Amino acid sequence: MQKFIAAPLNPAWNNQFSTGAEWRKFADHQAIKINAGIPDMMQRMNVKMERSTIDGVRVYTITPNEIAPENRNRVLIHEHGGCYVLFPGETGATEAIMMAGFGHIKVIMPDYRMPPEAYFPAPIDDGITVYKSLLKTMSPKNIGIFGTSAGGALTLEITLRAKQLGLPLPGALGSGTPMSDATMVGDSFYTNKLVDNVLVSPTGFCQAATVVYAKGHDLKDPLLSPVYGDMHGFPPTILTTGTRDLLLSNTVRVHRALHRAGVEADLEVYEGQSHAQYQFDDRVPEAKEAFTEIGAFFDKHLGK
Repeated sequence: MQKFIAAPLNPAWNNQFSTGAEWRKFADHQAIKINAGIPDMMQRMNVKMERSTIDGVRVYTITPNEIAPENRNRVLIHEHGGCYVLFPGETGATEAIMMAGFGHIKVIMPDYRMPPEAYFPAPIDDGITVYKSLLKTMSPKNIGIFGTSAGGALTLEITLRAKQLGLPLPGALGSGTPMSDATMVGDSFYTNKLVDNVLVSPTGFCQAATVVYAKGHDLKDPLLSPVYGDMHGFPPTILTTGTRDLLLSNTVRVHRALHRAGVEADLEVYEGQSHAQYQFDDRVPEAKEAFTEIGAFFDKHLGK
């Protein structure tokens, strides 16, 4: 983790692509290196991964070789991160692999549509489709949703959308350093500028990607900036961030919003970490610590 913390600024931090096609080209190039390491990671985590579709949505199902007895009737939906434009296909599954491996629980990751294939609100729609399908055979209390960065935001956005649709809400949420305010409001956007070595700047690549994804939609819409949504009735939620995270304030503000709505919420803040570094490498002790905590939170709050 010290190597991640001490690394130079992300060389792609100021990419300012203005089209979905440009972002997909960059995402596909980035995926080559990530995909090369996935087989070894799956072996270390003792999981298997299968690609399929659920009601027309592409998904990857990650199943641990040993599912904990208490998790046999539970499942987690993983919303991958990547500023709504990155980590297509199995590239997005690294966090799901860690959660399945450390938590000994089955995880389903929607390979949600991204630009240029589709724009806002396609990832939310795909997440809702998968959730509704699971509701046909499972209690909502036995389903959890989690993700990091854009995935942390999607976790909140899908729950807001489920609430709008009158669907029963899941049993618990895990929202890691969520992109909860696309309007760039929040103290750490400025105090951690050029300190966070992943996102680096509030006007860097992730903001540029979000603008492309939003395709002219109001960035303050709660389905793009969920911190402005009505979180009354939300399930218990665990939030994870770091002291150097550009989105530290985004995470803290969601924690406060949940508390104001009377929702049980835990806030985990890791020393020295920039954006999402707790899930960069399964071999790092802090990764095991983070996912063990998230897994314990789900175990506490999901139905049996």
